[in-house]
Amino acid sequence: MPVPIRRLCVALTLCCALIAGTTACGGGKSGTRQSRSADVTAQAATPSPSTSAQKQKFAKTRFVLNAGLAAGATYEWIVKPWKAGKFNKGAHGRKTALVKAGLAGVFTYNRLKAAQKNAQGDPALAKALAPLSAGIAALKGLPAKLRKGDQNAAGSFDDVINKVKDAGKQAGAPVKNQVPSTSQLTKGQ
Repeated sequence: MPVPIRRLCVALTLCCALIAGTTACGGGKSGTRQSRSADVTAQAATPSPSTSAQKQKFAKTRFVLNAGLAAGATYEWIVKPWKAGKFNKGAHGRKTALVKAGLAGVFTYNRLKAAQKNAQGDPALAKALAPLSAGIAALKGLPAKLRKGDQNAAGSFDDVINKVKDAGKQAGAPVKNQVPSTSQLTKGQ
């Protein structure tokens, strides 16, 4: 799927800014190198908006990113294999599909909790996502069910993701699937 040039330019600019920011921070002898890099990473990961309008804008942006990653992981490693019958007993590649689905389930739960937290910064998103908090919390135990081969667990993930996407669309923050990398999936972040 081709990516618009404008998106690539924005992504490249943000990456360069983060790299320049982390390399520029250094110098003093207080603390170790490891603690300084952890501080820089923590500061870079959480931008601090100065006005309430910026706070809401960042909240929507972070919500769209986290919900998109959750949706992409769910579709790629849970819904597609489920529809293809990869979770059925005796299916070729079943164990691999179940392991990936379990990892994707944990990743999805983590990203949906982050998206839910991001939504609190925007009144429209918070209102739209409020009824879904029980459904998101119910996903916590589903990765274990996926690993055991429970067919209903995949459908539950799909339902919750679709409801989150609908809530985002209603609040003016449409969510598109973004498939995370394998390293993101294994880290759970």
